[in-house]
Amino acid sequence: MLEFKPVTLSLRDEYETRREQCPVKSADYTFTNLWGWADKYGLSIAFTEHFAFIHQKFPYHCIWSPVGNWYNLEMDHFEKLLNSVYVPFSEEVSTMNIEDGSLHEKLCMHRVTDDLVQYIQQNYKKNVAIIEAKGQWEYIYSQKDLATLSGNRFHKKKNHVNSFYKSYECEFHPLTTQSGVKGSLDDLLELQNEWCKWHDCEHSPSLYAENDAVFRVIGNWEKLGNLFGGSFYIDNQMVAFAVGESLDDENVVVHFEKAKADYRGIYQAINHAFVNNCTEGYSFINREQDLDEEGIRKAKLSYNPVDFLKKSTLVFTM
Repeated sequence: MLEFKPVTLSLRDEYETRREQCPVKSADYTFTNLWGWADKYGLSIAFTEHFAFIHQKFPYHCIWSPVGNWYNLEMDHFEKLLNSVYVPFSEEVSTMNIEDGSLHEKLCMHRVTDDLVQYIQQNYKKNVAIIEAKGQWEYIYSQKDLATLSGNRFHKKKNHVNSFYKSYECEFHPLTTQSGVKGSLDDLLELQNEWCKWHDCEHSPSLYAENDAVFRVIGNWEKLGNLFGGSFYIDNQMVAFAVGESLDDENVVVHFEKAKADYRGIYQAINHAFVNNCTEGYSFINREQDLDEEGIRKAKLSYNPVDFLKKSTLVFTM
């Protein structure tokens, strides 16, 4: 049996050695993401010599893709690993229209990118059902597009940005661990607290979980190692922030982006400022998934993604 351990900061370096070998760098699989959302999803990690496996407990038991070089994953070894993981089946997965086999003989693998899906299809000879998980697709944008907002596709976005700068005397400051200065993480957490009050996070399980993730991540900024970001100040008060991380030499992921919405155009402006001030030298911006929320999907599509990191859920009958 694999030995699953709770997600702790002490596992970061061991995990990162596996993640660096992944052929595709997903926002889901950053250690920052695992650490931030560990309580929400009940995450734990098990290590083998070449791979890390993630177990999700909530809202149903599931494992995630193996983290490592998938193309070194031998199917005989893979099958033994599948059979060594005790993952109780949940009625949540029964909505996936899987007809063959009894429920207790199925194992769910969540957040599987297309490259690994294809590899498993070609090499795993037993039955596996593939269910498209569009809500987990990650949105990929051209860094140049978001930095320049040029052309008719971005006409409305550029107007919002220009209008914001004309309407408000605004300062951009990089995020910093130094207290008492503009851009401080203390100011960020104060704004996050205020944002949560405005949106009544205590009565929204998803917003409450996100708020917890923000505090877990920002509270361990230096230990997580790869984070950077920027903020806006108006009248000496932080009114917006964006937090990102490098996925690899070409890709940046935006983990969090919050603003006081009573400043018209502020979300478009902090997006634009973050890209221009924090992502020079990168080619693509990953803005994570929409979780099947229609409003979020509409907003992400409005920025004209150039690609999606597509993911599926796999159900193995063993």
